[in-house]
Amino acid sequence: MGVEYELKFRASEEILAAIQSSTSGAVCHYHMQTTYYDTPQRALAARKYTLRRRLENERSICTLKYPVSDEGRGEIEYECDSIHTAIPELCKLSGIPDLSQLVEAGVVPVCGADFQRTAITFHWNGAVLELALDRGILIGGDLQMPLFEVEVELKEGSIELLNSYGFLLKTAYNLTPESRSKFRRALDLSQRSNPNV
Repeated sequence: MGVEYELKFRASEEILAAIQSSTSGAVCHYHMQTTYYDTPQRALAARKYTLRRRLENERSICTLKYPVSDEGRGEIEYECDSIHTAIPELCKLSGIPDLSQLVEAGVVPVCGADFQRTAITFHWNGAVLELALDRGILIGGDLQMPLFEVEVELKEGSIELLNSYGFLLKTAYNLTPESRSKFRRALDLSQRSNPNV
């Protein structure tokens, strides 16, 4: 189990290209195909839990995210081809008392995302940071929405250094912070597409 600390910003193709060309570090490329799941009653979303299965270059990773503090989120990953097989392991690893009961009746796919990620890992003032430059779409029901986003994730170091770098990045490229996760935005699309669900 880990705690995820990250900042998100809205971007454009031009901004992503500019950031990529001006950042040095170890570069990896991923094709991310994500399906988000919830109970039919949306019990997980109501508690700010995110349950997903993501193909990362054909590697299947099931993930549970949940609130742990104002600045971070708990994150558990389990490599598995089926979200239904992964759920008991994620419940056990999370230690969340009511999670098994919440998902006992099963989960269904509710929305998704399909995007290309360029991830750049680098050192900055004693911290290790990862820039994720995402280009693709969010999917909810019959609706789609373009996705151009910058994420800065803290891999090693202090939250203060993450925030300092984020402020410099925001200022340099006139970025707008994105307060909502990909899941929340895709879920909004799904609810607009199927308002009676």
